[in-house]
Amino acid sequence: MDQQYHPEKIEALTQRYWEEHDAFRAVEDPTREKFYCLSMFPYPSGRLHMGHVRNYTIGDVISRYQRMQGKNVLQPMGWDAFGLPAENAAIKHGVPPARWTAENIDYMRDQLKRLGFGFDWSRELATCKPEYYRWEQWLFTRLYEKGLVYRKTAPVNWCPNDKTVLANEQVIEGRCWRCDHEVERREIAQWFMKITAYAEELLADLEQLEEWPEQVRTMQRNWIGRSEGVEVQFTVKGSGERLKVFTTRPDTLMGVTYLAVAAEHPLALSGAVNNSGLLTFIDECKHQQTAEAALETMEKRGVDTGFRAIHPISGAELPVYAANFVLMGYGEGAVMAVPAHDQRDWEFARKYNLPIRQVIVPESGDAPDLSERAFTDKGVLVHSAEFTGMTSSQAFDAIAAHLAAEGKGCKRINYRLRDWGISRQRYWGAPIPIINCPDCGVVPVPDEQLPVVLPEEVQLDGIGSPLQKMPEFYQTRCPRCGGEAHRETDTFDTFMESSWYYARYCCPDNDRAMLDERARYWLPVDQYIGGIEHAILHLLYARFYHKLMRDEGLLECDEPFTRLLTQGMVLKDGAKMSKSKGNTVDPEALITRYGADTARLFIMFAAPPEQSLEWQDTGVEGAFRFLKRIWRLVYDHVDEGEAPPLDPAMLDTEEKVLRRSTHDTIAKVSDDIGRRYTFNTAIAAVMELANALSRFRPQGDQGRAVMQEGLETLVLLLAPIVPHITHVLWHALGHREAVIDAPWPRPDESARRSDSQELVVQVNGKLRGRIEVAADADRETVEAAAMTESNVQRFIAGKTVKKVIVVPGKLVNIVVA
Repeated sequence: MDQQYHPEKIEALTQRYWEEHDAFRAVEDPTREKFYCLSMFPYPSGRLHMGHVRNYTIGDVISRYQRMQGKNVLQPMGWDAFGLPAENAAIKHGVPPARWTAENIDYMRDQLKRLGFGFDWSRELATCKPEYYRWEQWLFTRLYEKGLVYRKTAPVNWCPNDKTVLANEQVIEGRCWRCDHEVERREIAQWFMKITAYAEELLADLEQLEEWPEQVRTMQRNWIGRSEGVEVQFTVKGSGERLKVFTTRPDTLMGVTYLAVAAEHPLALSGAVNNSGLLTFIDECKHQQTAEAALETMEKRGVDTGFRAIHPISGAELPVYAANFVLMGYGEGAVMAVPAHDQRDWEFARKYNLPIRQVIVPESGDAPDLSERAFTDKGVLVHSAEFTGMTSSQAFDAIAAHLAAEGKGCKRINYRLRDWGISRQRYWGAPIPIINCPDCGVVPVPDEQLPVVLPEEVQLDGIGSPLQKMPEFYQTRCPRCGGEAHRETDTFDTFMESSWYYARYCCPDNDRAMLDERARYWLPVDQYIGGIEHAILHLLYARFYHKLMRDEGLLECDEPFTRLLTQGMVLKDGAKMSKSKGNTVDPEALITRYGADTARLFIMFAAPPEQSLEWQDTGVEGAFRFLKRIWRLVYDHVDEGEAPPLDPAMLDTEEKVLRRSTHDTIAKVSDDIGRRYTFNTAIAAVMELANALSRFRPQGDQGRAVMQEGLETLVLLLAPIVPHITHVLWHALGHREAVIDAPWPRPDESARRSDSQELVVQVNGKLRGRIEVAADADRETVEAAAMTESNVQRFIAGKTVKKVIVVPGKLVNIVVA
């Protein structure tokens, strides 16, 4: 054993051992309890950042700990390889996205290996490989046959210069982020997955996810947005056409003073034929963003369509406005407006001088000032015909029943959740397996023709998708009639790939089926780890996809992830690390200077995993010094020769104290890592044990034996966190097997018991002394010791003792007068 700690040497040695022994290959074994630990896979951007390091270190520590518990552990790794950044890099560097992605994967894989993560690399997958996306294409065709995927027109952000669809975040102040051209809102045909068919189950099954953060479950509940309300039908005057609107406040129905429809609504388009102002407004709406967040903050504008709708109860004629805050893709593209009791409607009504009719007052009888703002609370109905005097709750049922009896409405459950738009007018994604035939219509690609392979040798110029310019790709034959047909050139949303990768890890080598019996062994994932920013879309889509695979007979369980940990960000100087701020830390430079174990130790010690971590160079240096101390402790011990066997009956008082400290530390660290996931407090406890071992001066054989046990414990407790140094130290302490194959230590309860106990002594509640008594001392002995303690005597002398309170194992309180 070297006298000095050389991380670069021992880390290379340890990693070579793992590779030679295939140490982390997971094999299904029904006789053993499995543990599937998964950290969200990375996008191969080219370099790891400290957020990656934190995410994967947390997962690796949990995996290694569970392995030491004797469980059959699976911890795989792969690459979320499709996406827009690869296209942008291809345009910038003139390199096909496939080549850029493959080079990045090779580099980042080496970085992950240098950090010592115990991944089963035999299961590595990349979502851009045909052998992966073939199976989501296959599932898509099954879902199409079931009616769970469909095509319809929907509004998108369209850049007419680049001829491409833009995500909401790519629209900057109404302009394309890349070319600065004004963006249009355009209706184009897109593919959707019917996630709304699973809305109720997705909502109900959140109750099963007891080991998910409540914040995440709440965010998903709100996103699904179940609401009970009434569908109301307004008849358009002169045409008999019915406008359907959904409201959760039917109690306000008598206060409706206008209706609003989307700019693309047939009524608006019809009204624009002879209304130039409306036509201009509709054109302007084409240039606004489609995101809900953008709609919330933009100025609310509208134009009267000229049509009138008949109120279903009062028969009043109501103007119908085209409004920029109504989207055609949501419901029927129409809303009822109650200015007195909805703030958005109030602002719109004030702007366009529309009536504000109050129909709800507080139960207290107070009169709200509607000149200032809308009154949005529930209360008692006024000016509402036969419903006047009812509470909002009573009116909900009464108005719903009235509308149902008249054939003008009914109760309905509605969801905020919308069907998942899965088509992208981009190149770097999995091709949608659809053929459009002029005679047969939409035809799914047959199984034997899958996968539809994405051409990889392409040149991108940023103008549209190259697939649309490649007749060798889109020109094909119809599988049904054999006639000339056109292959779909849209590709899947990249959330498709990340919604099922966790399942494919179970059987990535199966070229005959999407999943097999190995998925039933490993799933669900026992521990999933990733950022809170994925709380809604990724995690919701993965839950949905899991249920789709279950219903296809591929899986048996209902949910993909049993336990979820959402780790915090890595900050520096109080801000999230980013290149633009110049506050990044290069993991590679850190490893070169201090070693991977130092980086891992600091990451796990600096903050609890769910909280943000503030990067501190001094903290990194402190972690490095601690590892050098551990190395020196072991070196000094083994340099004196082999330690004799431990005989607990032969220990003196000091040796018993150290042994008790060792086993108390085992108990605390086991709870901190195994149950609480408070890795920082676990490391703090190990540091306290290291301090106790440093202070201890072994005298004789049993002193060395206790020291040996303490150092072995230290190494085992640190093994999941700093696996390289502990690999070498474990061998140095005389063990032939690798520390990764050693069992987690168990506390010896007999060693934790003390022959004596120290108690605090109070007089009238104030600390006045301490006493040491036998651990099994009775009450009378404890009281006597407390009363005779020298300092306590000063405070009770000449006073009457009223009573003595003994709290076993803690304190004695003497009450005097």
